[in-house]
Amino acid sequence: MVDQSIAGPVKVMANASEGDRSGRARIVILLLCLGLAAAVLLSLTSGASDASAVNVLRDWLLGAVPGDAALSARDNLIVYDIRLPRIILGMLVGAALAVSGAVMQGLFRNPLADPGLIGVSAGSSLGAVAVIVLGTTVLAPVTALFGTLALPLAAFFGGLATTLVLYQVATRRGQTSVATMLLAGIALAALAMALTGILIFMADDRQLRDLTFWQLGSLGGATWQKIGSVGPIIILALAAMPFLARGLNALALGEATAGHLGIPVQRLKYTAIIGVSAAVGASVAVSGGIGFVGIVVPHLLRLLIGPDNRYLLPASALLGASLLLLADAVARTIVAPAELPIGIVTAVAGAPFFLWILLRKRGVIDL
Repeated sequence: MVDQSIAGPVKVMANASEGDRSGRARIVILLLCLGLAAAVLLSLTSGASDASAVNVLRDWLLGAVPGDAALSARDNLIVYDIRLPRIILGMLVGAALAVSGAVMQGLFRNPLADPGLIGVSAGSSLGAVAVIVLGTTVLAPVTALFGTLALPLAAFFGGLATTLVLYQVATRRGQTSVATMLLAGIALAALAMALTGILIFMADDRQLRDLTFWQLGSLGGATWQKIGSVGPIIILALAAMPFLARGLNALALGEATAGHLGIPVQRLKYTAIIGVSAAVGASVAVSGGIGFVGIVVPHLLRLLIGPDNRYLLPASALLGASLLLLADAVARTIVAPAELPIGIVTAVAGAPFFLWILLRKRGVIDL
């Protein structure tokens, strides 16, 4: 029996601690909103071109609208037709990858789970490459039927198939083996990459060049049309994921405990898998392979605000969007007038952080 003389103070201290974490999380989310606004402004006003986004913004604030004669036609083109679609696409992709990483880590109860590490991104890439290479031959009926949606849909089903196979292999009697998950993810990623390699071998010179740059990751092809084709998929997936927060929090206590708390565990798992597959598949379809965002962002935020998914998921969306915009700004300016693939920038920043996580978990370092 709990001594009531100490139970009361302990409960008060626990509630106070929870209140402190919630307050800190709200402050961090507010700061992330401000940071995202700053990242948008930086991306809008920087680039290889000397287009005066400041003038465009000034004219905009003074009442001019896109297409207005008061705006320079060249600046108008660069700001509204090139940079703005790129910014919106970057925010969508960054938020999708970061939230997907946080959801998968909660689902598998492992901080190393990431759509790129366990093969989901590779599966999405395989679907997208299949449409690019075979879209005018074997898959011509599919591309004719779905039009511009064929690529994101193929990427979605590629990621979904990979995730479902991974989940079935790693789960036995309702328990998910982390070691099996990681090994199966590596094997599935290798298989998907091998099949992708075969498709690349079959590609012609033009397709080969497009695929090479696409696989390195880039937001350079952002258009309003692409946003229209994948934006609703990503937004719908992002809008659904916060509803998983309570279930993911309960799942951290174990599947049996979550079930006793009234959480429909199986429905939660399948909803999370479908949401992650949709978000990652649509993102990969338009931006190529951009790694480490899904693993770096949730870890950084757990250090700041703790593991509560009610705050972790929205904070991941904000930080993921901001980081990808900053990485894209670096990619556009560091070797200007050329452009570095954004996947290289995220890998250079994310790989050392991933090694730090591994060393910290093994106790090699204590930072």
